[in-house]
Amino acid sequence: MYRFSNTVIGFLNLFTLLASIPIIGAGLWMARSSTTCENFLQTPLLVIGFVVLVVSLAGFIGACFHVACALWLYLVVMLFLIAALMGLTIFGFGVTSKGGGVEVPGRVYKEYLLQDYSPWLRKRIQDPRYWNTIRSCILGSKTCEKIASSWTPLDYMQRDMSPIQSGCCKPPTACTYNVATMMMSQDPDCYRWNNAPNLLCYECDSCKAGVLEDIRRNWHKLSVLTVTMLVLLIGIYSIGCCAFRNTRRAETDYPYGENRMTKVRPRWDYHWWRWLRDRREQLY
Repeated sequence: MYRFSNTVIGFLNLFTLLASIPIIGAGLWMARSSTTCENFLQTPLLVIGFVVLVVSLAGFIGACFHVACALWLYLVVMLFLIAALMGLTIFGFGVTSKGGGVEVPGRVYKEYLLQDYSPWLRKRIQDPRYWNTIRSCILGSKTCEKIASSWTPLDYMQRDMSPIQSGCCKPPTACTYNVATMMMSQDPDCYRWNNAPNLLCYECDSCKAGVLEDIRRNWHKLSVLTVTMLVLLIGIYSIGCCAFRNTRRAETDYPYGENRMTKVRPRWDYHWWRWLRDRREQLY
């Protein structure tokens, strides 16, 4: 078990050490890009890459070279990672449990209402700092431009739309713009709509709701990966605990079976531990 646990931890951390290099490379490459959407992901990628690099290096050195302090640091950081991932998973399920859109009579697509989503998500999406970044991302992706250049009026009635297309690229279906009905009370988004390609319905609540629906769907797909990673990290942490215990035993002559050997150069606490054991035997 001694060789097995240390070998497994060594190989696993060598693999994650190598895997962190392309993650850091992707973050540095995004730093050179002028696209807002890519810069938005740059900092999380760099943080994740460097954390994985440092943790993997500590685990690899501790397991392969029997350095107990490195393994101890590795296990402490791993414990924080497991707790953070567990909290993130629970929080994500909590804030994305609402939403889903409403059916539109005579249409294939759905429309989305901002009030259907969690208060935390609504507060974030309505913050001008975050919304300006997301709005720039949507404009840069040319999502609405592709529809405007290729769809006919019949396509809007017969084809499905993504949440962002439904909320940002057109006014709400219930809006009417003839003279007879303009004086009637309508959805506020009807008055925010503008035919200008750089305006459209980007300031509408329906556009923000479409973005939140897209986030909700992506999170539900990502949750499968986060739960899998959580189980994997707990398994690796358990093996790491075994490797740490074995490394501690290798540094001193703590009992390891009946046929134990005394080190030529024992650890600093060897004599204290031996003295306490002898005193205990004298007393009992």
